Amino acid sequence: MKKLIVATSNPGKLREMQAYLTGLDWELQLKPDSLEIEEIGSTFSENACLKASQVAKALGEWAIADDSGLAVDALNGAPGLYSARYGTTDTERIQRLLTELADNQQRQAQFICVVAIARPDGSIALQTEGICSGEILTHPRGTGGFGYDPIFYVPQQQQTFAEMPPEVKHQISHRGQAFAQLLPQLSTIN
Repeated sequence: MKKLIVATSNPGKLREMQAYLTGLDWELQLKPDSLEIEEIGSTFSENACLKASQVAKALGEWAIADDSGLAVDALNGAPGLYSARYGTTDTERIQRLLTELADNQQRQAQFICVVAIARPDGSIALQTEGICSGEILTHPRGTGGFGYDPIFYVPQQQQTFAEMPPEVKHQISHRGQAFAQLLPQLSTIN
């Protein structure tokens, strides 16, 4: 099996990526906690590539990274790159977003995810982007998921991410779409 370092210290992220890569010839490992990567890019793509590249170079191994977030049209794409830092808890982030949207009827939004894989020399071998369009509800619904999932409604499913069975979210989400594009290309790299 080939080793692929996940450019995160979050075991939950590793499990999530492993679920997308089940059955492939790649063994995922977390990056060491001591290896810190500062996300200084101005786009999801720049941050994903930066994380994958720096981890790959530092360890001399193949590395994978993703960067994702929620972009709300009426807020000019906010929270965007700052989705995870829009508050200190999921509840605070959701409340801040709902407060900023207030009674605005324009509630279109999209979750965006960019996945990048870097060679051991740090060069980017693959990069994909997935986008899931939806809208922001006025009140949370559902008990599953995390982050903004309870207020992100997908009209085609008539559910929020937090209401969807995990296998449905896994397939239609921004991350699911990015990995669906990535998987066929993964066998071409060596």
